[in-house]
Amino acid sequence: MKFVTVALVIGLLGSSASAEAAGASKIGMAHARAIALKVAPGKIVDAEYEKEADGWRYSFDIRQRKRIHEIGVDAFTGRIVEDKFEGPGSRD
Repeated sequence: MKFVTVALVIGLLGSSASAEAAGASKIGMAHARAIALKVAPGKIVDAEYEKEADGWRYSFDIRQRKRIHEIGVDAFTGRIVEDKFEGPGSRD
């Protein structure tokens, strides 16, 4: 019985790692948008699903009056991994 449990856990961990390597997310774009807008209310003017050095994330540029607030949401945990303001006319 212990062998089956260990094999199941190893299989689940392996599938999670392979899903991450393939760029599959645990949370969807809609959920990530809600998280980002809770942190930085405004109008989303750009949204991306991208691979960064720290893993896959959703990145949102949110217009707040005359400034752009950039929020990054980890695609697996939903944690905020980036929270910064872009300068006027700046480009990523």
